Amino acid sequence: MKELDKIDRKILACLQRDGRLSMTQLADEVGLSATPCTERVRRMERDGVITGYHARLNPEALGRGMLVFVELKMSTKSDENFNKVKQQIAVVPEVLDCHLVAGDFDYLIKARIREMADYRRLLGHILLKLPGAVESRSYVVMEELKETLSLPTEL
Repeated sequence: MKELDKIDRKILACLQRDGRLSMTQLADEVGLSATPCTERVRRMERDGVITGYHARLNPEALGRGMLVFVELKMSTKSDENFNKVKQQIAVVPEVLDCHLVAGDFDYLIKARIREMADYRRLLGHILLKLPGAVESRSYVVMEELKETLSLPTEL
């Protein structure tokens, strides 16, 4: 993977702010002509620096206004068990993020749901039935202060 220079990082910052910019608009913002700008974007896509373009949706509009974080502790920590959890959690639509973490718990899960009944189902019928799940701790979000997918592009 090629080292990212100042212009690459500026392109990334612009695309994070607005992934729908045309190559001409993007080129104008970063001070290039359209062809070299397009070549840089395509290279960063090929190299896996840019992994996709997404529409950001309002959870409330989709009836998923409740945000919950769940810490999940496992009894068995093996590659086989971790792989089973990975496969099973991948198909749970309410789960937005799931991270294997170091600390008192093994997984940190972020989920979007409609109401507490959905949370009960998620916890009781899905998460605690994962292979080796023995304990959970949950946090229902009262207010979202900041949520972003944007990464700092400066060094």
